[in-house]
Amino acid sequence: MSELLFEARHLSKRYGDTVVVQDLSFEIAPGECLGVIGPNGAGKTTTIRMCLGLTAPQEGSIRYFLGTPQRPLAMPRDALAIKAQLGVVSQFDTLDPDFTCAENLLVYGRYFGMRAAQIRERTPQLLEFAALSHKAQARPGELSGGMRRRLSLARALINDPRLLLLDEPTTGLDPQARHLMWERLQLLLQRGKSILLTTHFMDEAERLCSRLLVLDHGRKIAEGRPRDLIARHLEPDVVEAYGAGALELAQAPLKSLAARVEVSGDTVFFYTQDAGPLLAALAAWPKLRTLHRPANLEDLFLKLTGRQIREDG
Repeated sequence: MSELLFEARHLSKRYGDTVVVQDLSFEIAPGECLGVIGPNGAGKTTTIRMCLGLTAPQEGSIRYFLGTPQRPLAMPRDALAIKAQLGVVSQFDTLDPDFTCAENLLVYGRYFGMRAAQIRERTPQLLEFAALSHKAQARPGELSGGMRRRLSLARALINDPRLLLLDEPTTGLDPQARHLMWERLQLLLQRGKSILLTTHFMDEAERLCSRLLVLDHGRKIAEGRPRDLIARHLEPDVVEAYGAGALELAQAPLKSLAARVEVSGDTVFFYTQDAGPLLAALAAWPKLRTLHRPANLEDLFLKLTGRQIREDG
């Protein structure tokens, strides 16, 4: 019997002549957080929409809960049965502004056919989990952005879902609110929940995700554990140099001390197996500011998808 909780095979989606997703396959195991990263227009949101049955793929299959005694559920054929076991937090706020926090949970739970008494029993636990117990009678308009996102997460948990689909859940939050959201998501993973997460934050992906799926132009270009991907695609050391005269270094003899050199704005990035000789040579430019650090997911993202800014759509 398969242990997979979710499986997508050979998904393709086109709008007219534009290919948005092309031959995409991936899966999610129980208790796993799979992160989907990529530039604007890479196909992340379209992929989520296909997983939710909101958009139909032209080709491919989507199956849920393969490790259960019953037959696997297929999207869109078994959409209602699947959605009864999913929790969803979308990019945009969908809370009802006319209801209090507690009432938002009550109304949402009723969509799943839950009894009012059952929802009221779960509400205090979910509000406590979201650090919103003191805001039970407040309306969403009275909450900060971080509070609204945590309320959206609590609402998504009302039906005790087996799998959470989170589409950029921390976009627009300040650092403190993001860290609190991360703590709550880590608690869910520790409790055995599974998560499909799209994000633009590389520190978020590295902190939360067991595995990463990197998309570009609708295609999968890399997949694996974050540290494994970094080791596979990047040199271990990065030296950043910026300030007056930094750009000249990209063409200077220093270039030979790095395996790869990239320029972004007024910053030169040296990627190297051993930063020692490069740092010693940079001492001859005391007015330059330098930063020596290990390679990270942002370096991976930029190497695989490029540094050019892309507009939505």
